Amino acid sequence: MGVLVLSPDSLMIRAVDADAWTLVFWRGLLMCLVLTTVTLLRLGKGAAAEFRSIGLRGLAVGVLFGGQLILFVTSVSHTSVANTLVIFATAPLFAAVFSRIFLGEPVQRRVWIAAIVCLGAVSFIFVGSVGAGRLGGDLAAVGAAITMALGLTIMRHSRAVSMVPAWGLGAGFAAAGVFAVADPLSVGGSDWLILFGSGLLILPIAFGLIAHGPRRLSAPETGLLMLLETILGPLWVWWFLEEQPNTEALIGGVIVIGVLVANSMLGLRETSRV
Repeated sequence: MGVLVLSPDSLMIRAVDADAWTLVFWRGLLMCLVLTTVTLLRLGKGAAAEFRSIGLRGLAVGVLFGGQLILFVTSVSHTSVANTLVIFATAPLFAAVFSRIFLGEPVQRRVWIAAIVCLGAVSFIFVGSVGAGRLGGDLAAVGAAITMALGLTIMRHSRAVSMVPAWGLGAGFAAAGVFAVADPLSVGGSDWLILFGSGLLILPIAFGLIAHGPRRLSAPETGLLMLLETILGPLWVWWFLEEQPNTEALIGGVIVIGVLVANSMLGLRETSRV
C-alpha cells in the first residue's frame, strides 16, 4: 500500500509549476509537520524521549534523508522520471554493499553480480542522457540512491530504535537547507493543492506504511514490492504528461528490474530454506 500511494509522487513533482528548491521546501516542511505532529499525538509526553532515543545515528539518518529528498526532486526536475526511478531502484544494492563495508555483514555472490549488472545498465542510461541535458539529473538520482542506501544501513544497525522521528527531522533539514534559494510564495493556483496533497498526505502516509513493511517482511520481499514504484511511476507520467522514456531508459530499466526481481526471488528461496 505504501508503494502504491507513493507511485504518483513523481507525477506530482512534475505537475507543479515551480523550481526544484521551492518544491523541496514545501514538501520537506509539510512532511516534517505531519510526522512530528503524528509522533506527538501518538506518544504525548513520551514524544520527547522518542526523539532523544534516535541519538547521533538518528541525526545522521535525518541528514541523509534530507539530502535524498533534495537530490530526488532535483533529479525528477532535470531528467526523465523513468531515468530517476530506474537509477533510484538500485538503492537496495548499494545498501547491501554498504552493510558489508560498514557493518561487516556477508554479501552473497548473487548480490555482487546484480550490483555489477545494474551498474552497467545505469551507465547505459547515462549514454542516452549525454548531449540531451539530462546527465545532471541522472547523477542526482545516483546521489539520491546512495544517500538512501547509507540511511538504510544506519537504520539496520539501529533496528531497536524507531527512526520515524529521524525522517521527520530529515524533512525539516531539507526545507531549511533550501530556504535561502527557494521562492515559497511563487506557487499559485491549483499547484497549492498538489503540493499540500503531496506533503500532507502522499509522503507521510507512504513512508509511514513502508516503514512497517520490513518489520514483517523479508528483505527480498520488500525489495520486490518497492519495484512497483519503478514500474508505476513512469506510467503515471506517460499517461498524464505524455513523457515517453527514451530507448536507453527502457532497455536499462528492463535490465535493472529483471536483475532485481531475479535477485529477490533467489533471496526468497534462500529464506524459505532457513
